[in-house]
Amino acid sequence: MLGAVFAVFAILIILSIPIGFVMGISSIVPVLLNPAFPAKAAFVARQMVGGVDSTPIIAIPLFVLSGIIMAKGGVSDKLFNIFAYFVGDKLGGMPCAVVLTCLFYGAISGSAPATTAAIGSMAIPLMVKLGYDEVFTSAIVAVSGGLGVIIPPSIPFILFGLSSGVSVGALFISGIIPGFLIGFCLMVYAVIYCKKHGQDQAKLDEYCRQLRNNGFFNVFKNSFWALLTPVVILGGIYGGIVTPTEAACISVFYSIIVCCFIYKTMDFKGVVATFSEAARNYAPLLFILAAALAFGRVLTMMQAPQIIAQAIMSIVSTKIGVLIVINIFLVLVGMVMDTGPAILILTPILFPLVTSVGVNPVHFGVIMIVNLAIGFVTPPMGINLFVASSLTSIPVVTIAKKALPLIFAFSIALVLITFIPWISTCLVNL
Repeated sequence: MLGAVFAVFAILIILSIPIGFVMGISSIVPVLLNPAFPAKAAFVARQMVGGVDSTPIIAIPLFVLSGIIMAKGGVSDKLFNIFAYFVGDKLGGMPCAVVLTCLFYGAISGSAPATTAAIGSMAIPLMVKLGYDEVFTSAIVAVSGGLGVIIPPSIPFILFGLSSGVSVGALFISGIIPGFLIGFCLMVYAVIYCKKHGQDQAKLDEYCRQLRNNGFFNVFKNSFWALLTPVVILGGIYGGIVTPTEAACISVFYSIIVCCFIYKTMDFKGVVATFSEAARNYAPLLFILAAALAFGRVLTMMQAPQIIAQAIMSIVSTKIGVLIVINIFLVLVGMVMDTGPAILILTPILFPLVTSVGVNPVHFGVIMIVNLAIGFVTPPMGINLFVASSLTSIPVVTIAKKALPLIFAFSIALVLITFIPWISTCLVNL
């Protein structure tokens, strides 16, 4: 019966049925094959409604809303200026400034596509004007945008915590060092690329001279409130002052105050428009979330985790072997499935397996999210590639080819994160 469920799931995916409907339909396949199966249609409906009746889920639309407000308020420009001020005229400095901006903007948006769009719309035209290759610039923005789901607050971490029962606050903290490690690997490649292909130093010197003529104090003052965002959110969570959901609520008020009253880049009418946009963005995700929770419950009742765990353990029996197999599997899944549904479907299946071989639950959460983040820049899904393509009109395949070395750098960080648990757990254990 489990095989039939996955067969229906695969067929519906191939037919391009929306993923929410795919999971909803797949959830009622068992009762159609076996009327005695307890998960009837009414049960699935109750699971969908009850599953999203959860306080942690409220954090998702709130972080989405605050990210949109910050994007509309031009916060990405101010973040970029502070990093370009220091490293813009160095070898590979501007691409490194893009990576650093994505790191910090990830602490605002919690979304990879949102990070790619916000940074790309500002950085790509500027870097092309400064003499950088447009394809390379698009590729580094797309890949660096993946940091948006690793640096906290992260929507995928919230979904993983919801599916596994692991503390969302602990997951947030665990993503900090892995995020900076990935950013470091990307910056190393950026420097190597610029050393090999060169850069227009005269244009860079002129740009940085104009930026520095404003004075460090003015540049820092304009960037201060944007840089303070992760401190406000993570400081509250890590200090035990607020829960992740409460921090999400604070982030909305903070973003409104910063954009409307400090930077004055948004008015009340603009804020109302962002509420509407956030609702449109979150509504489809909420339906997918509800369907995925019900589908995961049905799979658990069918003992899918145990069956799949036995299948994997029949191939490999060691902790290292299991991690290698799961990493390969997750990268392949990330290539064809969006991150949210993948987390909600696979976490209940893989979580018991990895914990049974001694993998730290928080560590596994980081492994899963980093793997799926690579999927943001790997065809055929590769959402970040499509976002970058929409900003430049460069074909997705062309950007993907240029992104391959960057994906390799990302993968090096993934290997280190997978086999050195300390990278993910050191801050949690403090």
